[in-house]
Amino acid sequence: ELLSDCDWIIEAVIERLDIKQSLYQKIDPIRKPDSLVSSNTSTIPLDNLVEGLSSKFVEDFLITHFFNPPRYMRLLEIIGGTKTRTDAVPTVRDFCDRRLGKGVVDCKDTPGFIANRIGIYWIQTAVLEAINMGVSVEEADAVLSKPVGVPKTGVFGLSDLVGLDLMPHLMTSMKSTLPATDAFHNVAEIPQLIERMIADGYTGRKGKGGFYRINREGGQKVKEAIDLQSGEYRVSTKPRLESVAAAKAGLRALVEHDDIGGRYAWRVLSRVLSYAASLVPEINDDIYAVDEAMRLGYAWKYGPFELIDRMGGAWFADRLRAEDHAVPAILEVAGDKAFYQTTSGALQYLTLTGDYRDVPRPEGVVLLADIKRSSEPLAKNGSAALWDIGDGVVCLEFTSKMNSLDQQILNMITKAIEMIPAQGYKALVIHNESSNFSVGANLGLVLYAANLAMWAETEAMVKAGQDVYKALKYAPFPVVGAPSGMALGGGCEMLMHCDAVQAHAETYIGLVEVGVGVIPGWGGCKEMLTRWIVNKRRPGGPMPPVIKAFETISVATVAKSASEAKDYLFLRPEDGITMNRDRLLADAKARALAMTENYEPPEPLEISLPGPTARTAMEMAVDGFVKLGKATKHDVVVSAELAATLSGGDTDVTEALSEDDLLMLERKHFMRLLKHPDTLARMEHMLTTGKPLRN
Repeated sequence: ELLSDCDWIIEAVIERLDIKQSLYQKIDPIRKPDSLVSSNTSTIPLDNLVEGLSSKFVEDFLITHFFNPPRYMRLLEIIGGTKTRTDAVPTVRDFCDRRLGKGVVDCKDTPGFIANRIGIYWIQTAVLEAINMGVSVEEADAVLSKPVGVPKTGVFGLSDLVGLDLMPHLMTSMKSTLPATDAFHNVAEIPQLIERMIADGYTGRKGKGGFYRINREGGQKVKEAIDLQSGEYRVSTKPRLESVAAAKAGLRALVEHDDIGGRYAWRVLSRVLSYAASLVPEINDDIYAVDEAMRLGYAWKYGPFELIDRMGGAWFADRLRAEDHAVPAILEVAGDKAFYQTTSGALQYLTLTGDYRDVPRPEGVVLLADIKRSSEPLAKNGSAALWDIGDGVVCLEFTSKMNSLDQQILNMITKAIEMIPAQGYKALVIHNESSNFSVGANLGLVLYAANLAMWAETEAMVKAGQDVYKALKYAPFPVVGAPSGMALGGGCEMLMHCDAVQAHAETYIGLVEVGVGVIPGWGGCKEMLTRWIVNKRRPGGPMPPVIKAFETISVATVAKSASEAKDYLFLRPEDGITMNRDRLLADAKARALAMTENYEPPEPLEISLPGPTARTAMEMAVDGFVKLGKATKHDVVVSAELAATLSGGDTDVTEALSEDDLLMLERKHFMRLLKHPDTLARMEHMLTTGKPLRN
């Protein structure tokens, strides 16, 4: 009965036609008129699902194949039937795009649709070729990961993640639905080794282990990998392959290399990419849809046709011919032409007829990548650039490694603050399309200066960051931050100095400086304090804001979503959240333009802090954590400096402190910590291992 007021009902039960149809027969009399019903199936044809059901149910029915887990995997494959009403697919597509943040790809009703049809073939081919060629799991994953634009799990790591026991079911399903002539049948066998692993409970991360496992014997944690020939586990080692190093020169350099890695890469890629190419137009008429499905569904950096372009389509076809492999028809159509080109600033893809068509962008989608194809930057240096994104709005883009913040980025912010009013622009949006907004200040530069005892220069760098962020906050035009991915440390502090933030839903925001033995030094302490002071939800009195800020910063809190970031006040209650990352820049630009009319910078705020009383209370709380074993020796040192900063130093509630007073405290205690050997040890460890040191 609870379904009776739903607009859209999604069925995601076991892949058995009889059970699904039984469920539909129960749903049909209860659902309200014109409600949509969809199946999450990826194996059963749509016509089979609705056979024998009412004509109205058939009209309201479609397939919506979500990739798991739906929160993190963006791909949604959508399929309408010949009798599905005409508004059903557009309605679901628009809702899933705007409200669920999905990358929606229209598919034909073929087995596995697009992503799993290619993805399962890819995994199975890679596993079988590794076994046949004597390639170790580590070598295979080293080759079929970063060098080809695939996530670092590679193939065997991915199999462990999804579960080895899933593959036999997928093989059975695909074999039963694909025609006997399909190349998939050539790789559909399950090796005896994997059958034995599944039987013994080695199904991957959810089991006792998989191709990799952690051996905890003797209290140790040793990563092991299975030997694909003997089936025995051994200590996992990092392979050193010349082909992987050669891949820095390009994908073709990888597959042309004559070591085991290069030969393996070609054996897998030649089969997978030619198979993907042979499926057009069977699975979709457009190569762009195929590439999009693999990018969104399997997190490939490049789709199959983009990978072929990176090798050279004509070269790829010639090598297939030389090895007596069939050349897919679309490769013959392409000839010497690339599958993608840029014309008059527009990205275009090759069609089945050999001409080019613009890559479609849904209404309301603005991508910085498209703007960069059609224009030159207003200003640029080694770590940042300014772009005109139309209607008087400028976009600041970071381009440094992992978007770590350095002097060149600070210089570009200063440039933007000077240029925007001088050249008649209206607003600034801070945004980039990298995996992460910013991981914070360039720790390597800080550690380098500290090791050389360049204290005056380092303190000047800290003050420069404070001054630039303060200037950003009080700029004579609106500034909107538009983050996605990680916005940590200095990246979080930058957002806290913007007039507004329009964040992607999957943004991870936090002040994490204590993890490397320092405190936020570019205004993070100041902004966190002032946000809790003006927050209407907090209890009254001078202590609660200080305690809230201390609790948040002292344990390196990171919000796991934009929504959660509002709970910690990394984002304000009125800051916006965009579900679809492709719509983030357009939403941020609209937010900035809406603020331009009669814009006035914020008024400087003076605050009162409780001083030594609050510092003592915070230090006592940390002592309690030490006794419980939850805080280390250096945690106590860092927390003491943080407490001295947040309490206002030697002040009391009768005194008013300016922003400059608070920034001076931040700078003072940041520098004291930077000179501590245990802080330098934390920084060194983070740069070396990527993990915090608990010293």
